[in-house]
Amino acid sequence: MDTTDFRLINWDLAATTAAKLVGAGPSLAPSEITSVVADLRAKAEASVEHVHRITGLAAAADLRDSQVLIVDRPGWAKANTQSFEALLGPAMENLAKTRGEKISEATQVLSSTATGMEMGAILAFMSSKVLGQYDPFAGLLRADLPAGGRLMLVAPNIVAIERELKVDTDDFRLWVTLHEQTHRVQFAAAPWLREHLQSKIAELLASLLAEPEALGERLRAAASEVIRGKKDLEAADTDLGETGTTPETGLLASLRTGEQKKILSHITAVMSLLEGHANVVMDAVDSSIVPSVRTIRQRFGARGKDRGMVEKWLRKLLGLDAKMRQYADGQRFVGRAVKLMGMEGFNRVWEGPENLPSEHELHHPDQWVARMGGNTAGDTTPANN
Repeated sequence: MDTTDFRLINWDLAATTAAKLVGAGPSLAPSEITSVVADLRAKAEASVEHVHRITGLAAAADLRDSQVLIVDRPGWAKANTQSFEALLGPAMENLAKTRGEKISEATQVLSSTATGMEMGAILAFMSSKVLGQYDPFAGLLRADLPAGGRLMLVAPNIVAIERELKVDTDDFRLWVTLHEQTHRVQFAAAPWLREHLQSKIAELLASLLAEPEALGERLRAAASEVIRGKKDLEAADTDLGETGTTPETGLLASLRTGEQKKILSHITAVMSLLEGHANVVMDAVDSSIVPSVRTIRQRFGARGKDRGMVEKWLRKLLGLDAKMRQYADGQRFVGRAVKLMGMEGFNRVWEGPENLPSEHELHHPDQWVARMGGNTAGDTTPANN
């Protein structure tokens, strides 16, 4: 079978479906759009200096191997289909070569058209929610794209939220770009991290795609499970286990079997670390940088209480609420580690993959600090404080 013609997901259809389904966002005159784009670029540039000062990462001084893009919702969805396709590429090629006889059967179960439309619907939902995203894998797409990735700021969503929250425009935009630029700096400080994550994701995908028929069954089971459990959404939104972990929810939970658990545990820990670190940087921002930061935090944090049942159902299906709780775990980890080691000591985490915390260490940061040679004996403050 020609591996170049085989795709489990029609990514072009996913992008066009997302573009058709998603709303355009707030109404803006052409001059307003130009002004917003220019302002977001300026805020992204201004935020780098603050990230440098707070993190102490010298990599913030030179980010020329990556780029900043201001996009609309369809543009964000299209960019993500490209990245997904690039990440899936090696696993798809291996599947086509090793299971040629099975591919025709698999495509009957997982029609590329059906899955393309389904992925498009998911991307349409998410493209109306995300404010920004750092994509470290953009360089996998084409040789002419920056090897260091691209930071995307979704202009319509940023404008929509600042209007909804009635917050200061300048302050909110700088606050948002601080978080996203932190991710850009993380990968600049740890140039090995991109390849490390890519290899782990490829390993997980290869495992998931080894049995395409089972993958389809798991996807359907995940959706059925969420539908049956929709009455428990409110409880699931607030319930945390004793260790700070969350009940397994969403599509990935149904896919976790055998060796996949170990790989996904590692990826979860890394992503939680990255998001937690970015949140710590945001929390380090005071009124001297963002004068209305306290108001922004309060109003932004309260938004989740107003979500409707449909949105909660989708978040449950996609595992987004569990993801947010994982990020909170990451923030507690970074906060604790920085308290014990200082920011300079914590920055050892960017030196190599062996210094990354495991998922267990993420919930027990003192153990990671001890492994890094730090001293925890003199501090008895609970790690989850």
